[in-house]
Order: sequence, then C-alpha cells, then structure tokens
Amino acid sequence: MTRPVPSPQHERAPRQLDRDAALNALGLTGPDPQLDAFAQRLAQAAGVPYAMVNIFGAEQQHFLGLCTPGPDSGLPVVGRSMALEHGYCPEVVQREKALVLPDVFVHPRFAGNEVVDRINIRTYAGAPLICRGVVLGTVCFVGHQEKPKATGRDSLALIKAGSDEVMGYLCRRSGLTPR
Repeated sequence: MTRPVPSPQHERAPRQLDRDAALNALGLTGPDPQLDAFAQRLAQAAGVPYAMVNIFGAEQQHFLGLCTPGPDSGLPVVGRSMALEHGYCPEVVQREKALVLPDVFVHPRFAGNEVVDRINIRTYAGAPLICRGVVLGTVCFVGHQEKPKATGRDSLALIKAGSDEVMGYLCRRSGLTPR
C-alpha cells in the first residue's frame, strides 16, 4: 500500500506551530523599534541600503526590524511583509545556516528571484534566527551592487554576529535561553 505524499503546507504545519510558540514566547508580535535600530546599524556596517530582521509567519515573511531607503532616495522602498517564497531568506530558513551571495547573478539558481526583479538586488547575506532548535526567521542585508567575491568571509562574519546579537537581545528581554 502506498502512503500519500504530504503537501508542502502539510509538512510546514508542525514547524509553523513550533515557530509560532517560540515567537509568542519571545514576544514577537510586530515591528520593534530596537530591531529597526539594529537593521539600520547592520545596513550601515554592510554598506547597503536594506537590512531586515525577518520572521516567518504561516502566510508571509514579516520584517520586525527594517532599514529601507526613504522615498526621496530614488531607490525602491520595501514594506514590512513579503510572500514566503520571495527573496533568499526562505533558503536560509530551510538550510538552517547562513547564506552569502556577493553577486546573486553568479549563481543561476539565485539570479531569478522576485527581489531581483522588483528592487534590483545584486548582493545578499542572511543568517538564521534560531531559538530552542526552531528557526524563527533571519537577519539579512541586501544591496543593489554586487560585491567582490573576496568580501564573502567578512559578510558571513558580519551576518552571523548580527544573528547572535538579535537572538541575544530577544532572549534577554524575554528571559529565555536561545538554544
């Protein structure tokens, strides 16, 4: 007898329940001024216009921390949510480890993506936010200009340190231990 193959939504449901419980325990319910300030510092340190603290909900990604250029910059402004399949953060959540793409066009798998088309992303770095074995989302930065391949290690160190900083902040304020 063959067993039915679970749909992606069916497979995602238990993980989302664990994620929702962890998000509630950490008090992550909406945009956070401290996470916005973190995103500003991260974007500045990376030399890019965008940075996010990104949490995965059942239906969308939510940017609880966001650095986006102002409307007078001439650059696209990013809102506080995005479809689950857009961007590179879904790959980080699935892999449960950091991803650095100094030039997304070098990797055919990553060159075609909604964020490339919508806001002209050329560089990405993201690291998972993990609490008690559950990946909640990511910390990431993106930019419009590709970076030299040699910047990959520095970007990886920066994004991992950013993930540690955010998880430390979230756990301190909620009284939880991250892992």
